[in-house]
Amino acid sequence: MPDVGSDLMPEITNPHDRFFKEVFARKEVAADFLRNYLPADVLACVDENSINLTKDSFVDNELATHFSDLLYEVDLHDGSGAYVYVLFEHKSFPDSEVAFQLLRYMVRIWEQACRQRQLKKLPPIIPVVLYHGIVNWKISRKFSGMFEHPRALAPFVPDFSYLVCDLTRYSNDDIRGMVLLKVTMLLFKYIMSEELRGQLPEIFKLLKDLSDKESGMEYLQTVLIYLSKSTDKINRENIKEALKIAFPSEGGEIMPTIAEEWIQEGFERGMQQGMQQGMQQGMQQGMLQTARNNVLDILEARFETIPQSIFKRLKEINDPDILKMLLKKALRLSSMDEFRKTMNIILE
Repeated sequence: MPDVGSDLMPEITNPHDRFFKEVFARKEVAADFLRNYLPADVLACVDENSINLTKDSFVDNELATHFSDLLYEVDLHDGSGAYVYVLFEHKSFPDSEVAFQLLRYMVRIWEQACRQRQLKKLPPIIPVVLYHGIVNWKISRKFSGMFEHPRALAPFVPDFSYLVCDLTRYSNDDIRGMVLLKVTMLLFKYIMSEELRGQLPEIFKLLKDLSDKESGMEYLQTVLIYLSKSTDKINRENIKEALKIAFPSEGGEIMPTIAEEWIQEGFERGMQQGMQQGMQQGMQQGMLQTARNNVLDILEARFETIPQSIFKRLKEINDPDILKMLLKKALRLSSMDEFRKTMNIILE
């Protein structure tokens, strides 16, 4: 297999991105993920213990806020090689164009592989989307799902399938793997949910077997900093209380005092980012209003009258990605009623 990686990881600023890459860069975690989340027939082709992380990212810069990615090389049992490409989508709703994004990234991987080694055949790529939003993944898992065409044209439409690990559909018991992987997946599942506070003690309890090991303490530090920086569903006291329940000690004190230092470190980093974000907030509000107005202008130009219900719903949307999606729908859909139904589905 050609080495498609560079020597340095790009700078990571998004807390979800940083946590994902810190954990999934561990070979044992990546191999455990393949064992537990690849379909059985796919896993049967792969030597998961041969997994090797490359150092490249293929996500477009403008999408880096909402997507992270890691590329692994693996050996196949037939003696050939393949890639496993994991795209981590940390958005509150699924992106309807993810298959198109995956195609672009896969082509870049093949192009880079061909530049670095003369290949008679292209290595297969197994694309996996890891999703932890707040609504279920309902988008087609085939690239051909992006097309509408007469049946006679089907042979001319490119196609591939991708796997989706949709954590919104997993119960806690469904989330499998060794402790590091299971804790990570549970945190991803609940990080955007109001249930996080109640789930946190049980998640921390899973770490008890690792708490007296150096690697376990390093991972706990990573978890605490991630929690401190990535969610508004809990506060510092919630984290400390969850630690107290999971790691009781004499006198009822929270486990190692150093844990408090890690929490503080996370919140201080979060506060610095918050100050920077606060300076941009006014600008962002203006951009959101412009995005809403753009959708309304298109609807008015195409359909003349806009129902008050649509005005009201658009005013309540504060996610620029949803507004961008609705702008595309406003340009393409054939009636106001079709736009309203589509908007309701997106906002469910």
